[in-house]
Amino acid sequence: MAETGEEKTVSTEASGFSDMSDSEFLDLEDTQELSASPCKPSPSSELPGKDGKVTSLPKWKRGLDVSSPMERFHLKYLYVTDLSTQHWCEQQMVYGKELPGSLAPEEAAVLDTGASIHLARELEVHDLVTIPITSKEDTWAVKFLNMLSMITTLQSGGHVREFPVFGEVEGVLLVGVIDELHYTAKGELELVELKTRRSPVLPLDAQRKKDHFQVSLYKYIFDAMVQGKVTAASLIHHTKLHPEKPLGPSVLKHAQQGGFSVTSLGDLMELVFLSLTLSDLPAIDILKIEYVHQGTATLLGSEIVSFEEKKLRNKVRHYMAYWVGHREPQGVDVEEAWKCRTCSYADICEWRKGIRVHRSMLWPHTKKNE
Repeated sequence: MAETGEEKTVSTEASGFSDMSDSEFLDLEDTQELSASPCKPSPSSELPGKDGKVTSLPKWKRGLDVSSPMERFHLKYLYVTDLSTQHWCEQQMVYGKELPGSLAPEEAAVLDTGASIHLARELEVHDLVTIPITSKEDTWAVKFLNMLSMITTLQSGGHVREFPVFGEVEGVLLVGVIDELHYTAKGELELVELKTRRSPVLPLDAQRKKDHFQVSLYKYIFDAMVQGKVTAASLIHHTKLHPEKPLGPSVLKHAQQGGFSVTSLGDLMELVFLSLTLSDLPAIDILKIEYVHQGTATLLGSEIVSFEEKKLRNKVRHYMAYWVGHREPQGVDVEEAWKCRTCSYADICEWRKGIRVHRSMLWPHTKKNE
């Protein structure tokens, strides 16, 4: 949020990092049932600009364009769901950054339904309070106040929803929001990720693998936080926050009502990092995904995910290499080219054109009468 001095409001409980975990991804296997987005690119490398003039798609120019994607897209940090989108198709994710557009009404309705189900679950455990804010420091202060409250709740054996997580991974700050944390009857800390489905069926393997990657990354970051591996200095470096800046009057009042004697964002940051490292919060023991039908809100099924740290780190290292400018973006492998059927950028995708060439090389001897 830019610092404009204009007063804005933020919910003290729903003010995570706006990760798409909160509002749901579109069901990627279900999108073929939706109408095409009005902003779908034309089948060429040129697109109409805002003023009606034709503009060319941005392209990688090795040796000429020295800026990394983080710099080109003006990003201070990434969302966990940015990397999850890369897991599905990195090239699609890049086109989405380069050519943002409005969703079709049907797609927007899917997202709204998913967000409503998430909000209903959140309201089961706490109320929402709206607080006026005037700076990005105020916004982060509200996040930290939420975390302090949730840490206390978890320590007392309760369960929390929308828990913010953040940490530096491969030199890049990653942020996200865990849907739910609670202890099982055996005393194990369990993460539950809610995924809503437009169709009353469980997702295909490709979608499930993306979901597995997402929750594994949440665990990796959360564990680092409670183990003292995440530092305030790193957070400040990436976000360009000013910890010495006094809190806005509304945020300060809310902090005092919560029993916190603080005056600046730095005071709150110190409390949060102390609470995380000095508390008895353990690493996450269980990763669970619940799939719920949007139309009926009924549970379609649940799945326990096996955490494989080495495999996760290798994937993250590969994805981050794109963001820091060490490699060009990549699309799907030939065997996953079926994903292109539901992609809005299929007609302009250079990677897809390359797959077509590769296929012709694999099967050069097609029968003439076929």
